[in-house]
Amino acid sequence: MKKHILNHHVRLAALALVAGAGLAAGSAVQADDHNSINLAYVEWSSEVASTNVIAAVLEQEGYEVDLTSLSAAAMFQALATGDADAIVAAWLPTTHADYMERLGGDIEDLGANLDGTKLGLVVPAYSDIDSIPELNEHAESFSGEIIGIDPGAGLMGLTEKVVDTYDLDLNLRSGSGATMTAALASAIQNEEDVVVTGWTPHWKFSRWDLKYLDDPKNVYGGAEQIHTVVREGLGDDMPEAYAILDAFEWTPEQMGEVMLMNREDGADPYESAKQWVENNQDIVDEWVNGES
Repeated sequence: MKKHILNHHVRLAALALVAGAGLAAGSAVQADDHNSINLAYVEWSSEVASTNVIAAVLEQEGYEVDLTSLSAAAMFQALATGDADAIVAAWLPTTHADYMERLGGDIEDLGANLDGTKLGLVVPAYSDIDSIPELNEHAESFSGEIIGIDPGAGLMGLTEKVVDTYDLDLNLRSGSGATMTAALASAIQNEEDVVVTGWTPHWKFSRWDLKYLDDPKNVYGGAEQIHTVVREGLGDDMPEAYAILDAFEWTPEQMGEVMLMNREDGADPYESAKQWVENNQDIVDEWVNGES
């Protein structure tokens, strides 16, 4: 398996070669047996877990899998242009709604691969506040800022709306998932107040005692799902891979197992994924056989 930043021209050339091989073989299914597939993803712990698991499954079935780490916007654009084949990282109906609306004609939504997600502002359980409107009264204790993640994430766009809607006197600070959890860890170690952008599933809820702040105006929306989305035409080009992606479905608890494995010292996400696949072959067999 390869991890890389996508080269548009090289990728187009590779697709042309694959298409030619498929024509020579005279069968889309025959071509499917030997195709490589590119999975794009964002560097969120949940998407790292799910993308590596489905990559391990596809490799087990004989595919060469490339993983491409991108921003959320670039991830959807790569799907629309055919530079990426699939993602298992679309948060709907709210977080990635804008991308789906703009590019929906060039991509195909295969439905949810995980139920039970949540978005919002998160604080340590020991915090004295319980709702977003209370933040202004305690802005100083939170150092006047909300610790966010990468600026292109849909969660950050929603949080900007939260700041405006509640007229918060806190600045939204962008960074990454890693810098967010590092700030959270440091604050908890020192028993200080901190507010971060959060989502479920995420390993931080297993590591620390945390709570979501109530969102009385429902800016973050209700529970979401994580969807599998593929480029237009993938079902014709790679029907077997398409069927596996379509059947892929698991639970937040199962995803959490992989995320916790990835938090161990020296852990490699792909090796964790392969270990999980090996330990849960009955579930994987359902995806491979289209039974989910």
